[in-house]
Amino acid sequence: MEANTGRVALVTGASSGIGEAAARALVDAGFTVYGTSRRATPGETRGEVVFLPLDVTDDQSVADAVSEVLNRSGRIDVLVNNAGLGVAGAAEESSVEQARALFETNFFGAIRMTRAVLPHMREQRSGRIINVSSVVGLIPVPYMALYASSKHALEGYSESIDHEVREHGVRVLLVEPGFTKTSFDTNLAAADTPLPLYAQQRKIVEAGLADALTTGDEPSIVGHAIVAAATDGRPKLRYPAGKSARRVSKARRYAPTTFFDKQIRKLNQLPA
Repeated sequence: MEANTGRVALVTGASSGIGEAAARALVDAGFTVYGTSRRATPGETRGEVVFLPLDVTDDQSVADAVSEVLNRSGRIDVLVNNAGLGVAGAAEESSVEQARALFETNFFGAIRMTRAVLPHMREQRSGRIINVSSVVGLIPVPYMALYASSKHALEGYSESIDHEVREHGVRVLLVEPGFTKTSFDTNLAAADTPLPLYAQQRKIVEAGLADALTTGDEPSIVGHAIVAAATDGRPKLRYPAGKSARRVSKARRYAPTTFFDKQIRKLNQLPA
């Protein structure tokens, strides 16, 4: 197939929520967009987005998807690492196996995708890898310690590798959504070894999360932040997406540690 000379974006986890919004926003910005999901039929289209099957936990699946994009369009200008999972419950309630499975998608999945596209971006001397993190990557989140840890890891990885690849024309950037109106809470996996002593507080935190998502930002706000990261002439390392995300980001940087700690406990209705 003849190479496409326009800008090409590849978005993981694009079937719903933030990924779907990002894919649509990138199409509107003039990109040829490939979206992925585990259950996609090869080559199916949704609007102007071409879908490909992809499991970010599988090396061969990652290699096949990236090769397919290159075969079809000849280049990849933007990779959006959005695929992710969540686990709800106290940290002690999740087995090491459950923690490992979460990191396989949220962290190692992003690494697999990054390693797959970097050689092509370096060869073309341009490209942006946009990792969808979260304000949870900046702050502690009781009863979501595993998810928060995966996003903290993604933040450290992104900031470090960005320094390594800039000289090759590639940037690695972070988009940090706040609470967003998605099905995130209903798709959360329950901790696999629940303990009775955490049950009451777990319910309080889960109810608070559901309320926050109901009144949260529209996914389109995050999609616009992803487009900004993909197109800014002088890109920033971090793009907080939405008013709540910007407030949390500033508070984490400037608020005294003791004040911030008290606010975390208050928001999660934990004893002082």
